[in-house]
Amino acid sequence: MKRTILFLLALTILLIAGCATDQSDPEAPANAIEAYLEARISKDSEAFQSTYCANFEGTAITEFDSFGAVEAELVDMICTVDSTEDGQAQVSCSGSIDVVYDGENTNSLDLARQTYVAAQEDGEWKMCGYTS
Repeated sequence: MKRTILFLLALTILLIAGCATDQSDPEAPANAIEAYLEARISKDSEAFQSTYCANFEGTAITEFDSFGAVEAELVDMICTVDSTEDGQAQVSCSGSIDVVYDGENTNSLDLARQTYVAAQEDGEWKMCGYTS
């Protein structure tokens, strides 16, 4: 009887651990920022909706809409986590967003010009703003 109880207890623990989201990936915050930028530039509104925090929605939608009338491309984007504390992370990116206006005027936006803030929301890392 004790063996059965121990076996069921061990099995339950394994099942719970298997269902848990892996929050230990140290690159998860950087991956979240990359997903945000990629969805924004590709104008994929469906994918974009799952990449930002609820309290950042207004800004995120404005940023998404700002790329609606231009061609844009991410060039050599690499994001890395600078620090993580209390479910939030500071993320720096390198590379650029190349924006083409009127089919001929290209402007490069340096991704390193700001530090991004990622946070865990609903069990996933998402874009939540910029450091001030």
